[in-house]
Amino acid sequence: MANTHTLFQQFNSKLQITDTKKEKMMTSRDNLREKIRKYFEENHEGYNPAFFIQGSYKMGTMIRTKDDTCDMDDGVYFDSNPDDVTCTTLQTWVKSAVDGTTDDIQHRRKCITVNYKSDYNIDLPIYLFEEGDDHPSLAVKNAEWKEDDPKEMVASFNSKKDKNGQLKRIVCYLKAWCDHKREKMPSGLAMTILAMNDLVTNGRDDIALKFTLIQIEKTLKNKFGCIVPATPHDDIFANYDEVRKQNFMDNLASFIVDAKKAVDEEKNELKASRLWQKHLGDRFPDGEDKNEKTVNAQSVATIAGTSKPYYAG
Repeated sequence: MANTHTLFQQFNSKLQITDTKKEKMMTSRDNLREKIRKYFEENHEGYNPAFFIQGSYKMGTMIRTKDDTCDMDDGVYFDSNPDDVTCTTLQTWVKSAVDGTTDDIQHRRKCITVNYKSDYNIDLPIYLFEEGDDHPSLAVKNAEWKEDDPKEMVASFNSKKDKNGQLKRIVCYLKAWCDHKREKMPSGLAMTILAMNDLVTNGRDDIALKFTLIQIEKTLKNKFGCIVPATPHDDIFANYDEVRKQNFMDNLASFIVDAKKAVDEEKNELKASRLWQKHLGDRFPDGEDKNEKTVNAQSVATIAGTSKPYYAG
């Protein structure tokens, strides 16, 4: 059958943030950090901000959306709250620190978002991590502090990474799928966790993606949930209503049908690539209009670390 592994490698390259944009983002990050440090030094004695890049940038799974945007999470950490201010007040102070940086700064429920002209945005979640605390607590607008430890998420992801980087690539493909479909599809964090839990590795990315999708569907049919492997171990899908749940499961089932066709049935590389494009978008490259002459021995997926063929669905 058609081997589209090389096309997936090309697709992965298209999803990556350009060096130019990375440099701009890091310059913006440093500028925001300096503004925040200076603001608190001048206005709120006893509040000493520290910073930690977290999320997809830290895990190496950030992608360019089809609109050519991306986002970075830069946590703002305080080791004390001498004035005993509320979550909302501390968020407001951070927003005041960065006001004027761009024309579009938003005070969201769990972060301050600085948007840079539809190019990228930097989210600034605010944490309190006092001496003696087991975990930091996240500031939530108009609510109480919520124990939350993004460093644990990064550590959990790093513990699951394979030496060939396939987990990272599969996460990027799944995020690109959700970005292409949109329609209230799951977040990038949700897709990262699903991939961490149900990755089926293979020497080819097209086969690995097919079997990972099958395994994700099997898991979710058994119990629809997505538990964050970090404090406070929330279920990301807990608030999904039946419509949103069914939308995701329907899209997943459709993707699996075409993934099976592309890997198991379609001999023509161009036609196989068109099947992937239905779900991953037109950034996925066209294959050559040629038929695979022989069946690749790797077309039977193998569970990582064993020689046992893995058949699912």
